[in-house]
Amino acid sequence: MAEFKYEIVENLGILSENDKGWRKELNLVSWAERPAKYDIREWNPDHTRMSKGLTFTEDELKILLELLKEELED
Repeated sequence: MAEFKYEIVENLGILSENDKGWRKELNLVSWAERPAKYDIREWNPDHTRMSKGLTFTEDELKILLELLKEELED
C-alpha cells in the first residue's frame, strides 16, 4: 500500500476540541503534494491521525461563506 502524504501548510484556527484532545480545525492542507486546499476535519493532538473531513478550493470557500452569511442574517 502506498504511503499517504499530506502536509498542513497553515493552521487557520480551531473550531472545537473534544474530551480526548481531538480538535476540529480549519487548515490549509496539501494532499499528495498537490496545491493546498482549505480543509475542515478533526485531528489528534500530534496531527498523526485524522477523521474524515471536507476540503474546499478558495472559490468554494468563498461561496460557502456567502451562503452562511445569508443563512445567519435570516
